[in-house]
Amino acid sequence: MEARPVTGLDDRYGVREERLLTGATVITAVRTVASVVLAALAAHEQSLPLLVAALVVYWVGDMADGAYARLRDCETRIGAVLDIMCDRMNAAAFYIGLAWLQPDLSPAIFVYLAEFMVIDCFLSIAFLAWPVRSPNYFFVIDRPIWLWNWSKPAKAVNSALFAVLLLVTGWMWVGLVIASALLVLKCVSLHRLVRIGIPIPA
Repeated sequence: MEARPVTGLDDRYGVREERLLTGATVITAVRTVASVVLAALAAHEQSLPLLVAALVVYWVGDMADGAYARLRDCETRIGAVLDIMCDRMNAAAFYIGLAWLQPDLSPAIFVYLAEFMVIDCFLSIAFLAWPVRSPNYFFVIDRPIWLWNWSKPAKAVNSALFAVLLLVTGWMWVGLVIASALLVLKCVSLHRLVRIGIPIPA
């Protein structure tokens, strides 16, 4: 299938002037460092409460940088990529810490990390092939892929459901089922993305 062009793009979603240093990227940097430091301390102290604090800082900071970028109209593609990379750093720090503290959860955790660190990462940076500011606006490229991956319910399921379930219940097998289901969904999304085709710059 030939790559789908984007025509008549709304200015709210399109590319603007790029810069690295914005209020949003500062929030991204601060929340990343703070969360990783907390996760490292949690591993050193064998402390689950510290690890949960690292997760909370990651989630709150991730919501804050996006909200700030939209509120102050300073969304950039650089900021989106930085956010995607830092999400992976924070998630890896938390989940590897959790596997360190509760090794019985490791099978579910590492399936989830394979999905989030590799396939979801590729899907998330694919927006760079089109003139949109972030994967949050992928609905102008393909609505089903956006619904499955970056709509608010999809983000909640992909980011929160798995972690909360493991922390609250400790049920490895249920976590493994959820992680496997997410992996299948990401593979379906990737297949659809390949069928759409990624534009090649002239």
